[in-house]
Amino acid sequence: MYAVIATGGKQYKVAEGDVVKVEKLGAAVGESVTFDNVLMVSKDGDLTVGKPYVKNATVTATVEEEGKNKKIVVFKYKPKKGYSKKKGHRQPFTKIKIEKINA
Repeated sequence: MYAVIATGGKQYKVAEGDVVKVEKLGAAVGESVTFDNVLMVSKDGDLTVGKPYVKNATVTATVEEEGKNKKIVVFKYKPKKGYSKKKGHRQPFTKIKIEKINA
């Protein structure tokens, strides 16, 4: 059994017991989070696709960790103009463990 959820502008294929890094949710460690933006659910070979979301389907997860990913370097350069700019940032994330898929 798996589901496709939408959070943080991205889509994730998740199954029960999976550990996934998603965009920062702002929830405390150990807190339970419910995703109700479920795009698709596969249960026992049956595939249910939402329009745009599956009705009465939720995914429950527990927050394991919050932190920052590795640094992303953004380098802009224009040849023959003497222009170069180097920037970077560390994207915040929330690591969640999928507990239950309710379909």
